[in-house]
Amino acid sequence: MKNRAAEIHDSLKHPVIDGDGHWLEPVPVFLEYLSEVGGAKSVDQIRALWQRNHAWYRADSEQRQHNRTRRSNWWGVTSNTLDKATALLPALLNQRLPELGIDFALIYPSLGLALNGIAEDDLRRAAARAYNRMTADLFAPYAARFAPVAIIPVHTPEEAVEELDYAVGKLAYRSIMLKGNQERPIPSAAEGVDANKAPWYVDTLALDSPYNYDPFWQRCVDLGVAVTQHSGSGRWPDRSSISNFTYNHIGHFAASNHAFARGVFLGGLVRRYPSLNFGFMEGGVSWACQLCADLIEHWEKRRPAGLQNPNATNIAEMHNFIAKYGDAKLKAYADAIMNNLDFLRPECSVAELARPEFVADDFAAAGIKVKEDIRAAFSGNFYFGCEADDRTTMWAFDPRMGFRLRPVFSSDFSHFDVPDFREVIPEAFEMVAKGFVTERDFREFTFANAATLHTRTNPDFFKGTVVEQAVADELGLKTPLPTASA
Repeated sequence: MKNRAAEIHDSLKHPVIDGDGHWLEPVPVFLEYLSEVGGAKSVDQIRALWQRNHAWYRADSEQRQHNRTRRSNWWGVTSNTLDKATALLPALLNQRLPELGIDFALIYPSLGLALNGIAEDDLRRAAARAYNRMTADLFAPYAARFAPVAIIPVHTPEEAVEELDYAVGKLAYRSIMLKGNQERPIPSAAEGVDANKAPWYVDTLALDSPYNYDPFWQRCVDLGVAVTQHSGSGRWPDRSSISNFTYNHIGHFAASNHAFARGVFLGGLVRRYPSLNFGFMEGGVSWACQLCADLIEHWEKRRPAGLQNPNATNIAEMHNFIAKYGDAKLKAYADAIMNNLDFLRPECSVAELARPEFVADDFAAAGIKVKEDIRAAFSGNFYFGCEADDRTTMWAFDPRMGFRLRPVFSSDFSHFDVPDFREVIPEAFEMVAKGFVTERDFREFTFANAATLHTRTNPDFFKGTVVEQAVADELGLKTPLPTASA
């Protein structure tokens, strides 16, 4: 007898694509690949790193308080043995996928999510290379149902291009994942200090970066891969509870995506690379709804037409107002007040406030002419990974928002918040059953948006897969070869 997930799947008029599935990497196998890439030294280094990252577990409460050791991540996998084995074994996941109500899945890392954040250059690059080799090998027999996602370290543009070329060109990856927020030491604070201990800032790669990442973005276009960002903000200063995982965890993927999206948009990447799609994974879409609305509001107030030149202040008229409404003290200081009209910069003259660099167009790089340009970027180039149980996904389709965004269904298999893999599709479908979204919305969420994300620059992305024909029909692509067998 079919379970609820399979029943829902069979009632749909479209396949289901999991835009952000995960697997549980076999650590001993990964270490074997790492040894082949970086030698025994790399294995020792990453084991030492894992031990350092577990400092919270080894400390007592007084030590945690004294050192302000933030509560360590808790990313336990389901205790369901079948599901745990399913997350670990590609062959079993391939066998069970129809039972789970899913036709095709993009496979992101679990353990591997942290590899792009390794500070040591050689270890980071070796770890990414080892992960990519291992995952390509283990999922190769199941290409009809899976597209594993390559890890691309982006500490510098050069290393990013190098691994991108290797992963796509040699290992035949069709999808990539990067850490869109690089934590870098503040140069002035790092002088004479261990860079790993220096105060740091977040580089979003696209705005005010010390590096020019344009060669990397262009290479993504050339190779036909969408840019997907999958990293958190768990180390950022506002997530520093020493006792509460939930305090540190809630919203940390959304915060990371929010920062990267701001950089991508205001840094002008959408304008310079209009065919390049960006996927912001695992953070939901509610933050994007607010960001899009906020950008529209800021553009209305801070575009050139909205930036009033302080010299436009009518000094004589101001004197008249002070003379009419001011008390004795205000009248006595009337002349001096003329140079104290900015509450953020007291004692700043009107002439200084009018300097061009103080009255800048924050949207110049993005090339925004009308607010519809902002909506177009968020609706056309940006895609947002949403977990099945996230009810705020419905905001992406709410006509009252004034725009329609592109959420992408994500199973999040192998993570602690998916205790039963068979419940993922039923949880997502509750939005339809309860009238939160329409069947059209659900089709976009679980199928069309993931298909569009990955086919914009690579129409052959799904060639040879079980969803090839359905994607071609949905997007009006050239009729492909016969659909691959399961």
